[in-house]
Amino acid sequence: MRRAGVVAERYRAETGCAALADGRGDSLVATAPPAERWLLIESRAPWSRNALTSLRHSSPEPRPGSAEPGGPAEDPSAENLGAEVARRCAQLGYRPVLIRRYGRIDRSVPRRWGLVDCRPGRESVRWGVLPSDEHLLEVLDGADSGEVSQEPVYLVCTHGRHDACCAVRGRPVTAALAAAYPERTWECSHVGGDRFAANVVVLPHGLFYGHLAAPRAVELAKHYDEGLVVPDLFRGSGAFVPPVQAAQHFARAAGHSLVVDDLRPRALRQLAGNHWQVDLALSGTGLVTVEVSAHLDTVDAKLTCAGTAPATVRRFELHHITSS
Repeated sequence: MRRAGVVAERYRAETGCAALADGRGDSLVATAPPAERWLLIESRAPWSRNALTSLRHSSPEPRPGSAEPGGPAEDPSAENLGAEVARRCAQLGYRPVLIRRYGRIDRSVPRRWGLVDCRPGRESVRWGVLPSDEHLLEVLDGADSGEVSQEPVYLVCTHGRHDACCAVRGRPVTAALAAAYPERTWECSHVGGDRFAANVVVLPHGLFYGHLAAPRAVELAKHYDEGLVVPDLFRGSGAFVPPVQAAQHFARAAGHSLVVDDLRPRALRQLAGNHWQVDLALSGTGLVTVEVSAHLDTVDAKLTCAGTAPATVRRFELHHITSS
């Protein structure tokens, strides 16, 4: 059975959506989904395809008349907990994801929740204890503020029930990061962009990386500790809209700063339906102005392993760049 599993994973690694996207040379530029703030939920149960449906009330109470005397208690609201967490996250601007440690889980250690703010100038991470899934509602209501942490967080998508490529390509990356940074590293549920697996999100700056292979995982973490991005693997920051992500990419490609906190947007002007002008601030008083346009291309390919072909992808084009 183990041999069959190895063969299946090798086949997926060579023919899955991520391998095909790699072969086509799909661009990573400006593909980070919007995510200014995150709710991290440690979950040790198996993850459903829709991750939040894995959340459960810890001690359900029966409704009057919903069960025969002595029969099993029912909790109709249990399946709605995930929906309620999702609703409140949407109202507050949080992106919820499930997280878990790599390898054997120490169940004697309490589960944790995390709140991460990626907005420029407000970057922060807070952690707290998660005694039950419904405690998340108290966290979102502000009743539990947790404790501030200065440690970065590395999320690696390994959500195999959402897309097999994420598990096949994500697990080796998680292993490499966890070996070097065990306290910072977490497996996580779907973050978007299955075809770019392995996908890694570096918090609190919300940096999305794609097509990351295990040998480069520690390199990426070291660069972040130095305050730098790794441009050839960089999808963009979820704290910024795609035109800004694209402008930052073209500015870096032109030789401008690789510093994480540099090239922050000062102005965004939409010149036409798909055409933008973006002013980016350099260290000190410098300014880079970038004009970009977005185009939709049709590709005869599936963008996820469960997707259909043909599909549409967005591509950004540089029109003009100046610095002052």
